Amino acid sequence: MRIVESTTTSLSGNAQAAMRWNRKDLLGLRELSVDEINFILETADAFKQVGTREIKKVPALRGKTLVNFFVEPSTRTRTSFELAAFRLSADVINISATASSLKKGETLKDTARNLEALHADILVLRHSSAGAPQFLANRLEASVINAGDGAHEHPTQALLDLYTIREKRGKIAGLHVAIIGDILFSRVARSNIFGLVKLGACVTLVGPSTLVPREFEKLGVQISHKIDNVLPSADVVNLLRVQHERQRKEYFPGTGEYTRFFGLTKERAKLLKPDCLIMHPGPINRGVEIDSEVADGLQSVILDQVTNGLAVRMAVLYLCGGIANT
Repeated sequence: MRIVESTTTSLSGNAQAAMRWNRKDLLGLRELSVDEINFILETADAFKQVGTREIKKVPALRGKTLVNFFVEPSTRTRTSFELAAFRLSADVINISATASSLKKGETLKDTARNLEALHADILVLRHSSAGAPQFLANRLEASVINAGDGAHEHPTQALLDLYTIREKRGKIAGLHVAIIGDILFSRVARSNIFGLVKLGACVTLVGPSTLVPREFEKLGVQISHKIDNVLPSADVVNLLRVQHERQRKEYFPGTGEYTRFFGLTKERAKLLKPDCLIMHPGPINRGVEIDSEVADGLQSVILDQVTNGLAVRMAVLYLCGGIANT
């Protein structure tokens, strides 16, 4: 079965795809090989073509059931997975923590096993505890997709970031990518670091010393606490919001102080190369990590990230729920 019929050149069918992908789960980028990451991006290329059609739907997951299980709030990721599943012809059930039996004391394991007993094929999980997707993947036959677990990883966000960089710049290897903001508590930062370093990018982490500790150098990145020194050489700037919900104390004096030293203001953006990409995983705190004019400017690819997230998540659902379970 071809995933996008005659328009697909990346794959010729399940047998060929299975030679490059044999995982039932996507838990993080740290465990993926360069070939696996590239294969997801190539598969996303084919699925992005679906969005240009009059009928934006393919039967790749017809008969499959996907459960969006979000214990933490989400807009972009949950909606993107839901729409991706619809476009693949899967049935979709959305569950939030407040509407589930978790509120009554049921364990995560029991909730998931009850969903599997109802023949759920794919479980997309966002959870506040690092390792929750791995915990379930080890116990369920259904495919488990990590939609963000604590401050651990957010693999599909990093994959759509990689896809956007490759689409806009034609490559990833050799580019200088600056990730600016709260690195310590960011699952997006960790997944991006793993993916970018594996694909040959030079990565610099920028932020207050309290949020960008030197221990991250062990992951093969550079660290700077002076944003103005990094911006002129950056090919990509990926801005992260401060993860207040995961912090138990204040790591800097206040938002005004943070913006003064690390915000991408209109004046500071003049330091960037004309072709430097400005990225943000959202939600954006306008006027804190980035000025509105910069977020909406010509160098911003923030909305492109959202668009590309749909193609990437279609690819992930297809590979884990379609190929691995056939």
